[in-house]
Amino acid sequence: MAERVWRLLTTGVDGRVKLFGGNIFEAEWRPAGETAVVLDPLYGQEFRFPVYRAVVRGTERVFAAGEFSNCVWGFYIPDDV
Repeated sequence: MAERVWRLLTTGVDGRVKLFGGNIFEAEWRPAGETAVVLDPLYGQEFRFPVYRAVVRGTERVFAAGEFSNCVWGFYIPDDV
């Protein structure tokens, strides 16, 4: 099976990221049992971020998220979405 491709959706500061129409930090993140290989948009460094599922505004969403640096987060979605 081919590795899933992820694309950057947004970056933001810890606790203040609007994603899928709501603050993603207010949703309950559940591990999806997958890891996404992503690139930092500024420096091109490769990261491995956990993939999560969360219900935001009544819809379950799948995304990868992690910190690029202290309190600076990156959020990715599968490229086929």
